[in-house]
Amino acid sequence: MQSLSPVPSPPVKNLLNQIPAYTPAKSMEQIRRELGLESVDRLAANENPFGSSPLAAEAVRSLGSDLLAQYPDGSSQMLRDKLAERLGVRTSQLVFGSGSFELLTLTAQAYLNPGEESLIPVPSFNWYKGATLLAGGFIHEVPLVNHSLDLEQFRQRINACTRIIWLCNPNNPTGTIFTADALLGLLEHVPSHVVVVLDEAYYEFAESEDYPDTVKLLEQYNNLIILRTFSKIYGLAGLRIGYGIGNESIIEGINRVKLPISLTATSQAAASASLDDHEFVSHCLHYNRQGRETLMQSFDQWKLPYIPSETNFIMVDLLQDSGPITKDLLNRGISVRGGAEFGMPTWLRITIGTPEQITRLIGELDSLLHSNV
Repeated sequence: MQSLSPVPSPPVKNLLNQIPAYTPAKSMEQIRRELGLESVDRLAANENPFGSSPLAAEAVRSLGSDLLAQYPDGSSQMLRDKLAERLGVRTSQLVFGSGSFELLTLTAQAYLNPGEESLIPVPSFNWYKGATLLAGGFIHEVPLVNHSLDLEQFRQRINACTRIIWLCNPNNPTGTIFTADALLGLLEHVPSHVVVVLDEAYYEFAESEDYPDTVKLLEQYNNLIILRTFSKIYGLAGLRIGYGIGNESIIEGINRVKLPISLTATSQAAASASLDDHEFVSHCLHYNRQGRETLMQSFDQWKLPYIPSETNFIMVDLLQDSGPITKDLLNRGISVRGGAEFGMPTWLRITIGTPEQITRLIGELDSLLHSNV
């Protein structure tokens, strides 16, 4: 019998040839098995080391198994009503999605035409590039100045092709912020057809008096959308829930490309309950401040440069290739993020963990840095 040649696979869309397939990070269980570790302190993903609110867990338990067979509320009305009241906006000014990844992607799909341009800070959250390329857009990188977004640089780079400006505040991975005055100085010069995306995933941690109250700016700027998440301070990263705030016109555009039902009943219930747990949030913020100060004291003692942070992570310059130390820490059961992927090869990004995790990290890092001194 004559063997038949296999039928070739269909080609993907041309624009996807520019985008590498996303490779998920190894789970902690995989790492434990591969390295023979009993446990791993996960200080690489900026998750909440204190878990999530007890109120969120109770809300999930109280849902009941009957809801497993039913579609969730497509409008997320209970959560929508509570969040709108909290923020002082209309319910129609909110859009919900499966974390920041989906909302960033939807924003680009709704507002970036093929051939148009995104202004993207570098280094910053890398998915701004992925969302732009998926929409057929072009990337115009705007380098940080002194590890911070310089909004005057963004203003100068606006041109006829600019359609979206992506701004991360506080910025990931550097943890720095730009001020209210700087933001207003930019917005006054942004054409009305250009969408300004304010990614505020870490805004609850920012305590500087100069940090902008961006929700109030929506009264004046119809081209502004604010993106926030329940993954960080509320500790719901595993449930994938984020939200956007904007005027009805810009939210309506995102709703046109949004999947009809993207949030589970579980994520809606947990997020709604989390908004009521002020004690949990205060607890997390207290220990985050304390842990950040402890780390900075150690960096000062070791005479290592670091970037003062307004987030739940901090970057430190080891003054040597951080890759080997990242691997050595992992072999000792501590996962941190090496700076090479951010174009900062001598740096480490460290999530601020529990007091016990920070004490262990400092001890192991001290040993690795000074073992040959």
